[in-house]
Amino acid sequence: MKMKKYTAPTMVEAMKKVREDFGDDAVILSSSVIKSKGFLGLFQKRSVEVVAGFDQKAEKPIYEPPARAVLPARSDAAESLQAEMQEMKKMIKGMQQSDRTLEKYPDELIPLLVKLQTQGLAHEYIAEAGDALYEQMKKEKKDFTETEQLELLKQWFSAKLREVSFGGISYTKKYINVLGPTGVGKTTTIAKIAARALLEEKKKIGFITTDTYRIAAIEQLRTYANLLQAPVEIAYNATDFAAAIEKLQDRDLIFIDTAGRNYKETKFVEDLQRLVDFSLDMETFLVLSTTSKEQDMDIIIERFEKFPIEKFIFTKTDETSSVGSMINLMLKYSIGMAYFTDGQEVPEDITEANFEKLFTLLLAGDQHA
Repeated sequence: MKMKKYTAPTMVEAMKKVREDFGDDAVILSSSVIKSKGFLGLFQKRSVEVVAGFDQKAEKPIYEPPARAVLPARSDAAESLQAEMQEMKKMIKGMQQSDRTLEKYPDELIPLLVKLQTQGLAHEYIAEAGDALYEQMKKEKKDFTETEQLELLKQWFSAKLREVSFGGISYTKKYINVLGPTGVGKTTTIAKIAARALLEEKKKIGFITTDTYRIAAIEQLRTYANLLQAPVEIAYNATDFAAAIEKLQDRDLIFIDTAGRNYKETKFVEDLQRLVDFSLDMETFLVLSTTSKEQDMDIIIERFEKFPIEKFIFTKTDETSSVGSMINLMLKYSIGMAYFTDGQEVPEDITEANFEKLFTLLLAGDQHA
């Protein structure tokens, strides 16, 4: 493979140089951006360094096996390597397509749109936002300042997210049910919400856990409950769940910590349906980790489509600098956001969601609201 390094003020210019040398079959091996300090990481001077390559395929294979020769079976390692190479090719193709999408916009808009790219916002939304800003620039026949660009982008996002709701628990329903796969931090999140209900709203709280598959999960909830001086009931089946509801009738709010399972498996979703009584006066939230792949979160959401999901709760925003998937999923499923979390401290590291905080989080990356 022939390789060459390119440096240019913008990614668009760098890609033009790559295509001049290698054409559309070029492969982007790596790219990096060096930026000076600026507001929220935007609109600063920057240079782009790209390493591109071109695979000069031989006209004939180096070795042709005899017609009757039996080739050795491919090893698992070889198959794994092949799969990784295919995945990399898809990723590179997506990067190249994205760069071409940005070519139609003036240089003044590129840093902002690149920022949205790095945040993982879907290409279709980046294109819509870019078109809206560019059309306004042409309409007013001028270049926008940094502040004007941000304000226009904010207006576009506000209109786009108008149909989804924001905000935490309503305090109008007795039962707070929290669903989600293993490893997303459900129990800690429940403890944060419950602690605020107790400390700020002076509510009498109680807990039910159906996560009987992991002793550690039960003990973790008991630890939080002891600190909050709140009762905990354990439900192994639907009968236990009904009994727990009866025992906690004197509570203002009852928080239900469901089992963290691999809900890509339909069986576990059906088990949950049989165990929890969803006909109760209940608010149900789905917890997802921002460190998960968006396609995996898609599968989880689709598995829970029969459940009355009020809003999403997104966790671990402090462990990623790419939070665009939150907006992608909210728009795709028309489901709002209740909270996002950014650490393990209870009850501090949780933020009740609103549009302003989400927009700031999107632009700031790893600088949190």
